[in-house]
Amino acid sequence: MAMRIAIGCDHRGLNLKREIIDLLSQLRHEYEDFGCYDPGSVDYPDIGGRVAEAVAEGRFDHGILVCSTGIGMSMVANKVPGVRAALCHDTFSARRSREHNDANVLCLGERVIGEGLAKEIVQAYLSAEFEGGRHAQRLEKVRALEHRSLS
Repeated sequence: MAMRIAIGCDHRGLNLKREIIDLLSQLRHEYEDFGCYDPGSVDYPDIGGRVAEAVAEGRFDHGILVCSTGIGMSMVANKVPGVRAALCHDTFSARRSREHNDANVLCLGERVIGEGLAKEIVQAYLSAEFEGGRHAQRLEKVRALEHRSLS
């Protein structure tokens, strides 16, 4: 089933983002590229924030963010209410982030993983589904913390 994906990167994630866009096209997912578009220096919070907000607003099913390590993008994305961003460097974590945590943004580090593994991670993430059950109860506790911090 085709999904709508918001994707973005900073200048240190540009090459990997391009490879992921090729994969998304092959898998016939719709996507919108939120930048960056060239190797000139940009601030990751600007792009990460736009992608996270677009996912939180429901305009996209998922987001994918790439920077040098994935850490900065995951920190930014998780500041947006309603976003559950997962920094993943292996397929097991990517799959579990969906199955157990209902992650809606995948963060990757271009300097941490190679292109082949990154594609495997994206496929594992996008093919997994939230299991619900006992995990839904835990997710409600996460949401309660999020709402409490907004008060």
